[in-house]
Amino acid sequence: MGMTMTQKILAAHAGLESVTAGQLIEANLDLVLANDITGPVAIKEVGKLNKKTVFDKNKVVLVPDHFTPNKDIKSAENCKCLRDYAKAQELTNYFEVGTMGIEHALLPEKGLIVAGETCIGADSHTCTYGALGAFSTGVGSTDMGAGMITGKAWFKVPSAIKFTLTGKPKKWVSGKDVILHIIGKIGVDGALYKSMEFTGDGIANLSMDDRFTIANMAIEAGAKNGIFPVDEVTIAYMKEHSQKDYTIYEADEDAEYDAEYTIDLDTLEPTIAFPHLPENTKTVKEAGEVKIDQVVIGSCTNGRISDLRTAAAVLKGRKVAEGIRAIIFPATQTVYLQAIEEGLISIFIQAGAVVSTPTCGPCLGGHMGVLAAGERAVSTTNRNFVGRMGHIDSEVYLASPAVAAASAITGKITEPIQLGL
Repeated sequence: MGMTMTQKILAAHAGLESVTAGQLIEANLDLVLANDITGPVAIKEVGKLNKKTVFDKNKVVLVPDHFTPNKDIKSAENCKCLRDYAKAQELTNYFEVGTMGIEHALLPEKGLIVAGETCIGADSHTCTYGALGAFSTGVGSTDMGAGMITGKAWFKVPSAIKFTLTGKPKKWVSGKDVILHIIGKIGVDGALYKSMEFTGDGIANLSMDDRFTIANMAIEAGAKNGIFPVDEVTIAYMKEHSQKDYTIYEADEDAEYDAEYTIDLDTLEPTIAFPHLPENTKTVKEAGEVKIDQVVIGSCTNGRISDLRTAAAVLKGRKVAEGIRAIIFPATQTVYLQAIEEGLISIFIQAGAVVSTPTCGPCLGGHMGVLAAGERAVSTTNRNFVGRMGHIDSEVYLASPAVAAASAITGKITEPIQLGL
């Protein structure tokens, strides 16, 4: 029986010729990740173990990004915990304010993860790196801590769902619309503990940023991971960003899938997820008139340079509607600097938006964009659960950067075509 792409990576890292869905394995890890919320928990737990040192100081990554720059005393103490541990363990990859960014944008940008590798992170959106053809998944802090010390993790080998992408997205349709469409189709538990494996000639029409966005939100369908095949686009990205050797794995022709879907990218429309689940999707045309109070463009899902370019293309020469707060978060310092050099930041400020340092802040209702009771936000983030961005009586509508920017201009859910773009 053939193996999926994910199964081949896990088999190789478990030292096995083959694995099957449901099999329990112990796999070697190429990268272990934590942030300023989950890292301190892991550090406390591993302190109880006999082994006190990390398995490889080059393969443990700590990124303070959720409540940074520190918003209060507790967040400052959490970041100090990471800082002190990184120094004590002589970690190569600790990213302080000034060099940090949102972890899931930062790691690929720094070339720390490449095709064929395994990564666990104490953050659910660690599945982002599947865009590069790696197996990456989120785990709890205790599992992350154990991986940090041993370099290994236990997995139940996931079964898979195959998504064949065909065609080419039209203007203003992006990876965010693709994944929202898919989650709307299969539901938030439609891929529960399964691998979402993407294939098809349509992938060639998706940028790396589109693929990162799609893989990032695999968890919002309940998936263990999302993964893309390695093509010329992937290889070019890895060569630009990394010095590491990579390994290309391909699914066997006779690999088994629990289900198969074909997504025609030609037919997709700008899509939005209504509160309070990512599966509550509608096209923007179907949304009706939904007035909003705030727009957030950024996060580990949509804070990369192409996202900011899209937002700027919509906002250029226009103004944010009166009474609307538009907040833009470049995902990393590199993205921020590039946006400055390209004049995007000037466009945002002239339009009446504010631009923040790289941080997860508003995505999780942490800081710098928290919603009050009764307020509505259109956000390029990945979750819209009750109270996700603030008060339990607030609402979050998930959208692409193009739709978010257009909505900032009109003060209601809008797609760029409605602005004549």
